[in-house]
Amino acid sequence: MPQTPHLERHFTAGETVRDIVIGMSDGLTVPFALAAGLSGAVSSPAIIVTAGLAEIAAGSIAMGLGGYLAARSDAEHYASERRREQQEIKEKTEAENAEVRDVFTSYGLTEVESAPIVEALSKRPQDWIDFMMRFELGLEEPDPKRALTSTDAGSSGVRGME
Repeated sequence: MPQTPHLERHFTAGETVRDIVIGMSDGLTVPFALAAGLSGAVSSPAIIVTAGLAEIAAGSIAMGLGGYLAARSDAEHYASERRREQQEIKEKTEAENAEVRDVFTSYGLTEVESAPIVEALSKRPQDWIDFMMRFELGLEEPDPKRALTSTDAGSSGVRGME
């Protein structure tokens, strides 16, 4: 009996969706709140519209800059932790080996079962660092283009829908 290949499709645009949701939430709430507040205090519709447009422009800049800085901070944090792990693997090899064993023990493997994996990782330093970044620190390498796409979603992509 022929078998169909197992294809997995996973949603991978979580960060972009987050940017859009946050941008839309902020982008729609603040101008309406500003317009509602001004409508009770000012009788000129032109002033209310101008203030709303000014808030949209200022909010676009703030959201874009905030998204850019957050993504850049994530990338800098990841790079810093990666350098630290690299140094620890060189200088504290036994302690790092023990940390790898601890990770596998937390998944139910015995020390004997994890020993060959620890040995194999210790022969491949880059893979070892990748493993420690993901399973010890819980960090994934950020997309290098994230800062720019976050800026786009925060400023023009999301705010442009208002």
